Amino acid sequence: MYAGKARAYTNIALIKYWGKKDERLILPMNSSLSLTLDAFYTETSVYFDETLTEDSFFLDGKKQDLKQTAKISKFLNLVRQQQNLSLFAKVDSQNFVPTAAGLASSASGLAALVGACSEALNLQLTETELSRLARRGSGSACRSIFGGFSEWQKGDSDQTSFAQIIPSNQWEDELAMLFVLVDDGVKDISSRDGMKRTVETSSFYSGWLESVEADLATAKEAITEKDFNKLGQVTEANGLRMHGTTLAAVPPFTYWSPESLKVMQLVRSARQVGLPCYFTMDAGPNVKILVEKKNLAALKNFLGEHFSQQQLIAAYAGPGIEAIPVERSEEL
Repeated sequence: MYAGKARAYTNIALIKYWGKKDERLILPMNSSLSLTLDAFYTETSVYFDETLTEDSFFLDGKKQDLKQTAKISKFLNLVRQQQNLSLFAKVDSQNFVPTAAGLASSASGLAALVGACSEALNLQLTETELSRLARRGSGSACRSIFGGFSEWQKGDSDQTSFAQIIPSNQWEDELAMLFVLVDDGVKDISSRDGMKRTVETSSFYSGWLESVEADLATAKEAITEKDFNKLGQVTEANGLRMHGTTLAAVPPFTYWSPESLKVMQLVRSARQVGLPCYFTMDAGPNVKILVEKKNLAALKNFLGEHFSQQQLIAAYAGPGIEAIPVERSEEL
């Protein structure tokens, strides 16, 4: 038996990835930039064993159905093909993040699976190779290989599309992100289905592609200059543009809820009273607010008049992927 375990943290895109130009290789239409966070993560164990007759997938202690297991098997097949391996596997994953609620659980989940496979089979992959492989499971997972700020370079082939660290002189240690959980349920339209519909049908999508590279350049400048307002402004604008493309899809859809809109307006109100903060949203209703650590308590107090403390979760810059020893009691 070959066993391995790894932990990977979620990342939140400040400059969004939205749309694929190659569904099979998961090559994105545009480059993106994210911040890995410490509050939400996934721990995954994988066991390749000759006694197994099929793959199995357990999430938070519950055996998953054939559809969910098939997604994991599809990724495991990539690893098996690369390593000329014929063994089936048991995958045991625990999410310390609500699943499929727009909180990037697929990013941390697939990154952790990549790390666990690498540990189990002693692949000794570089961070670039881990990132490239994680991308094949879930696009945004390639960024969760790294801590802090990272950029996913879109590339034009399997070899040239991967994430890498953005040098920041640890400026991210001065930042925080406040999650406002307005809904932790499973969303109606997955990220994968939503971006596919948008790319194929949205009349606003060409405008998104025309603006996103400039947004990325502005964000990288802001990180270099340690300019919080500049980074916040481009983060908020980029997220709004991404969500705008869904309104022109056929049929149109949105990930926003009335509570999402309420949080956005409260963030604008906070800025008007001198509290610098900026919102962003991924493919789900929950809102993430970028704020400097020194202003986090004030922001929580401001929002605490409208939301419970359980709905307000603070996160800070998180580390890259980590290997975890497999306990003997955990083995098959």
